Amino acid sequence: MKKIGIISMAIMVTTMVQAQSSMQYPQTEKDNTVDEYFGVKVSDPYRWLENDTSAQTTAWVEAENKVTSTYLRKIPFRDKLLKRLTELSNYEKIGAPSKHHNKWYFSRNNGLQNQSVIYVMDKLDGKPRIFLDPNTLSADGTVALKSISFSNNGRWVAYAISRSGSDWQEFYVIDVNTGQLTNDHIEWAKFSDATWLGDGFYYSAYDRPIEYKEFSNLNSGHKIYYHKIGTSQSDDVLFYQNPTEPMRFYNVEINEDETVMYLYESGAGAGNILYVRDLRQKDAQFVKMTSDMNYQYSPIYSNDDKLYIYTNYGAPKGRIMMVDIHKPGINDWQELIPEQQNVLGSATVINRQLVLTYSQDASDHAFIYGLDGQMRHEVKLPMVGSVNFSGNEKESDCFYTFTSFTQPGTVYRYDIDANLSTIYAQPRVKFRLQDYESRQLFFESKDGTRIPMYITYKKGMKRSGKNPVYLYGYGGFNIALTPSFSSTRIPFLEQGGIYAQVNLRGGSEYGEEWHLAGTKMQKQNVFDDFIAAAEYLIKEKYTCSDRLAIVGGSNGGLLVGACMTQRPDLYHVAIPQVGVMDMLRYHKFTIGWNWASDYGTSDDSKEMFEYLRTYSPLHNLKPGISYPATLVTTADHDDRVVPAHSFKFTATLQECHKGLNPVLIRIDTKAGHGGGKPLAKVLEEQADIYSFILFNMGMKFK
Repeated sequence: MKKIGIISMAIMVTTMVQAQSSMQYPQTEKDNTVDEYFGVKVSDPYRWLENDTSAQTTAWVEAENKVTSTYLRKIPFRDKLLKRLTELSNYEKIGAPSKHHNKWYFSRNNGLQNQSVIYVMDKLDGKPRIFLDPNTLSADGTVALKSISFSNNGRWVAYAISRSGSDWQEFYVIDVNTGQLTNDHIEWAKFSDATWLGDGFYYSAYDRPIEYKEFSNLNSGHKIYYHKIGTSQSDDVLFYQNPTEPMRFYNVEINEDETVMYLYESGAGAGNILYVRDLRQKDAQFVKMTSDMNYQYSPIYSNDDKLYIYTNYGAPKGRIMMVDIHKPGINDWQELIPEQQNVLGSATVINRQLVLTYSQDASDHAFIYGLDGQMRHEVKLPMVGSVNFSGNEKESDCFYTFTSFTQPGTVYRYDIDANLSTIYAQPRVKFRLQDYESRQLFFESKDGTRIPMYITYKKGMKRSGKNPVYLYGYGGFNIALTPSFSSTRIPFLEQGGIYAQVNLRGGSEYGEEWHLAGTKMQKQNVFDDFIAAAEYLIKEKYTCSDRLAIVGGSNGGLLVGACMTQRPDLYHVAIPQVGVMDMLRYHKFTIGWNWASDYGTSDDSKEMFEYLRTYSPLHNLKPGISYPATLVTTADHDDRVVPAHSFKFTATLQECHKGLNPVLIRIDTKAGHGGGKPLAKVLEEQADIYSFILFNMGMKFK
């Protein structure tokens, strides 16, 4: 047996060397484009790749995809890995039920459906019937349900879809009484839910974009419209716009009683400005409640003249405030629940009680408070993990969904008064959950800051210094990485791998101060944290450089791109997914301007330009350097982080790279930034990523 294993390994290594030594990348044309920033000239020879609809770019995409698919097909175990991923994903997933006008709705996926289906029941635990099946909206599952909103009078349901992963949304309406679609259809909405008032709803949209530039041109002029059921979109009433601030988002929200309306203004800071309008008063106008967009202000409940609002203004870790609607200015707010030691992550009202979730070292803890601000009890959760509550403000039924690294999303029914949880829906997975475990580590970053990191692995794992590690991070936009389950990690863990998830500065794990410590002129802290995580795992003999892969998406793709250019020697594999790679031009596409609160822009000042240039992945690739085996991933309909980032980075990487490690790009079609991607596409992508990682680590797939 040992001899056969040695022969198999030798065959695989030979295959790997042959695949890499025969690598021929497309010859990417260069031009003489040069930009000048504060007197400094910066060349951008692959600028033409920003034109995502040109014939030249299309030909380049086809050529790159051909090289990548040829390489991936030669990995001997890729198909076996896909089969295993498919087996592991084939289990029922059920969402928490929610009650709307005496009917219960929930989502369910039978295992391998591309999109989850919405079911309705006449009573809780009644016989479910299909209410809305997104899988019928496209043959390949690339139409996804983005949101669903019930009218307050119980007659209508508006739902939003996206096509091919784009951020663009279309709204449709269902008549609840008949279950049939109406003729209502809204196009070119973006970053919006349907907000009901009577027999119509508000939504936010942009003007129809220029043809063939729908997924790349700058988005400006977000407007709010009101749509009356039974009318054409061309008849919709323009409700709100602010031409003086075209690079901002505008949304409205109305409470269930239709007595209070809020207007949100965001996009130029880490938070929002909040306005309120008393709908009980005829011809009432919006009153400005706050003015500092660097802080978050989120209404959570209204009771007559009292408003309950979450904010991190004056409380970096969050607090709950009480507001009199007749004195809505922030100077008149009263503190109801003060800032705690841990970060207030979410707040909702169920059965006229406050349900608050606090994060302690990136793990959720839940508490029940009265509307008087007094704590009643803590909700006992199963283990370290993440929780999401579901319920109605005025009814006692309450559910929560809990997940961890070793527990798939499980729905619990919760009795608030008795403080008792019982399992309502539990997935039946096709592997032994008890074979895996997680634990949290802490290490010091470059400047001595204590950083947390979770690791998950198969029980009995020995620290040999050669364990394969999948190191994942994000570190930005006040977003916390908390424990969650993914069946796609299991094959890697089955091979003796370790999944490591590090909580970098820039996120919300320890409040707004933690977030700000990873933004603008302090962004390098995020990369230092990630590099320190890799060094710690090597030092503590969890792995070695030859068995270390770094992975991240979006802002996390920037993270991987920056770290692989700063320390190419430290990791063997890099997977930058849909990453922000050109830090000098990111704000010139779609809604990239919205990220300036975290990054700053090259237009701000010479100092900011120079700082961005020091870590911009595109601008820090150097000729003659041996970079890690790299698989860049992006998609043709990504209108969040446009694929031009990945295109230009890959072309430059292939030009600069010296060595046998492959540096490839995988460009998906009819897909976007990641949201709503059909399961079939997810499994194909994960099979490519994990087989690329294992193959380049010189490993077999058992």
